[in-house]
Amino acid sequence: MSTLGQMFGAGQVETFMGVPRCRDLSRLKAKVALMGADCATPYRSAGAYCTGGAAAIRAASAEYAASLGHVNFDLGGVGWAEDDVWDAGDLEQDAEDAAGNRARIFGAVSQCLDRGALPVLLGGDDSVTIPALEAFGARGTYTIVQVDAHIDWRDEVDGERLGLSSVMRRASEMAHIGRIVQVGQRGIGSARPGDVAAARDWGVEFVPGGEVARDGVARAVDLVPGRGDLILCFDFDALDPSIMPAVIARTAGGLRYWQALELIAGVAAKARIRGAIFTEFMASRDVDGLGAATAAQLIMSTLGLLCRQPR
Repeated sequence: MSTLGQMFGAGQVETFMGVPRCRDLSRLKAKVALMGADCATPYRSAGAYCTGGAAAIRAASAEYAASLGHVNFDLGGVGWAEDDVWDAGDLEQDAEDAAGNRARIFGAVSQCLDRGALPVLLGGDDSVTIPALEAFGARGTYTIVQVDAHIDWRDEVDGERLGLSSVMRRASEMAHIGRIVQVGQRGIGSARPGDVAAARDWGVEFVPGGEVARDGVARAVDLVPGRGDLILCFDFDALDPSIMPAVIARTAGGLRYWQALELIAGVAAKARIRGAIFTEFMASRDVDGLGAATAAQLIMSTLGLLCRQPR
């Protein structure tokens, strides 16, 4: 426990900010359910490199466990009412059992949706996003807002089609995904010219990181259909490495905290966010806990925005 946590009486907690623990999703009654997943379909070359990401973010939030009823000035008020957010802990994941990992993520997200709750998944490499998105099928049509340094439109990498570099291409093949807006891409990643062309041919709207730096996030918010249902996919490498060092590919020119929060708040004001997936937090690359603290703060504010939506 940090000095700050001790100062305000946080104590030792196991859940995000000390919210109630949900040990059985079939009994979930909260508006929002948090859960962690270390990996789904890791590449052999990289392995489950984001293992422990959710745990690190929870640990960074612990110093605020006594402050749930305090004002969050990022939101202009108290974050959420007591019992609005429950934490289901981490799903059992095994880097050698990709099919089982995907099934567990799909099942947990489906249970949350069945109970009328908004799932918030803490990853884990971005491959966890694919089964999470699949769980929304047959429940409506959704816009995806992906905030990421990379566009993830590779059809396959080393023969694997369900890995982290193929997430948005797989999403585009899901019947319930009607629109994709991708924000924050920058630098050199795995995308080749044909991958970018395939995304544009499908209908993706890109708002690159350089545009956000020059002009802000207004165009990205404008691209979101009003009053529709939306899934937020947020890779932490979308943030600038000066505030988010805990990623596998640090690339200059990322979003700042306020740009990220303004984007999420703008989207939440225009559409209905039905779930959020935060991925690509690599705890082993963090520097003095800076990345975990930034992630925890952004998630705290996002949870507050989600809880303010009509149920």
